[in-house]
Amino acid sequence: MPIKVLIIEDELALQQTLKLNLELENYKVDTCSSGGDAISVIKNFSPDLILLDIMLPVIGGIEIYKQLKDLKINTPVIFLTAKNNVQDKIEGLKLGADDYITKPFDLEELLLRIQNVLKHNYPKKNETSIFKFENGEINFSTFQVITKEGKIEDISKREMALLKLLTDNINNVVSRDEILDKLWAKDEVSSSRTIDNYILNFRKLFEKNPKEPVHFLSIRGVGYKFCV
Repeated sequence: MPIKVLIIEDELALQQTLKLNLELENYKVDTCSSGGDAISVIKNFSPDLILLDIMLPVIGGIEIYKQLKDLKINTPVIFLTAKNNVQDKIEGLKLGADDYITKPFDLEELLLRIQNVLKHNYPKKNETSIFKFENGEINFSTFQVITKEGKIEDISKREMALLKLLTDNINNVVSRDEILDKLWAKDEVSSSRTIDNYILNFRKLFEKNPKEPVHFLSIRGVGYKFCV
């Protein structure tokens, strides 16, 4: 089945240009011009990715994104905006948006960003979406884990992407540089401390003794390793 992309953009010329170019790349595309209709269209179309303009009539893009979070809709989002405003970018990324691009932008760059976000958020079709190990279970499709106590917990898309990267490299060290490169856009603020916090959370969720981990290991000066 083709990957579905929803364009929420009130500039009709740009909307149609994006639609045409995405369809040429074999995406299935739907469009929406008003923030007031966005949630309804998202529910009906069930997109795999959303291109979301920040400046929209009726309801702005930031508010739409907050509504998605409240509804537990975890569809990846790339914000589009003509406002080269650092505060907008920071607000969107703090809320958990997957990427951000400022208009006018190069179509090739946008297509690459779309591919990158999809790659980080969805397992390949021939891979199982559930990973089980001694102390828990990870569901890459629902962004949920089953902890060592048997509780179901929701985690962020970026935490899930890190879990996917680590479990794809079982018993092998993944460097900090590789994690930063694969999980964050080049112009996005990131740090090793953020990764450390994610690893600490994984230990709380899955390790019998978080202070003496056996699954989620930090390799000093190098990176991290998931062991089974």
